Amino acid sequence: MFITRHAEALAVLADTRYVPPPVRQDGREGTLAWLRAHVSRFSTGDTHAARRRLVEERLAGLDPAALRDAARTATLEARGDWRGVPTRVLGAALGVADPDALPAPVAAAAAGYLSGEESPRADAAVAALLDRADLPAVTLLLQAHSAVETLIEHALPHLAQPGDVEALLRETLRHDPPLKATRRLDTRTGDEVTLDLTAANRDPDVFPDPGRFDPARGQAPHLTFGAGVRPCPAPAHALALAAGVLEGLRDGGRR
Repeated sequence: MFITRHAEALAVLADTRYVPPPVRQDGREGTLAWLRAHVSRFSTGDTHAARRRLVEERLAGLDPAALRDAARTATLEARGDWRGVPTRVLGAALGVADPDALPAPVAAAAAGYLSGEESPRADAAVAALLDRADLPAVTLLLQAHSAVETLIEHALPHLAQPGDVEALLRETLRHDPPLKATRRLDTRTGDEVTLDLTAANRDPDVFPDPGRFDPARGQAPHLTFGAGVRPCPAPAHALALAAGVLEGLRDGGRR
């Protein structure tokens, strides 16, 4: 089933009978498959709750305002070469050693983190990250990498528009989300459901003139950070990193 309407997608996200499709559990320790089998994102029930708590405990020690300031400063120091900045800033805040060396392995591991596409390069990157950080920290780095960097990429064409970067990012999340779709498994039937987040975020029943990019919409109820029983645990942190980079690009030029 393919869902494109906002109300239907919201109903699925709020229903505990819909869970992430299972991932394989027989991956060798330290590989991408092993990692996916041990993180909260692909878990269900009590296992998911316990793993999510560990991630939330790490997030509780991070100040979004400090992340934003650090991302802005790092972007200015890099003279607009912003790629890798969110990963370095988040890694430093998590206490990972040598955060400047994180972007390459994080990018390599993140390439298959959501899709499950395995490769020797991804496995080597996961092993390298696990040698330097605990599992909750690695989870946060991987989930932040693609989401935050893609969000920044999608926001950049609109950066010249007047207004604050928070409004720009909110509308980017609605209009052009970094994650285009998410999947759930119906535990009653075994059927897989795909939620088209781009379409749901442009549902004309919820968003007037949905195809128009309009930062003045305010707090539009987009579904990019999820909703219901499994919302993203770190929207404030992701937005802080992206906002800091965009501010650095506005203040110091962009590349």
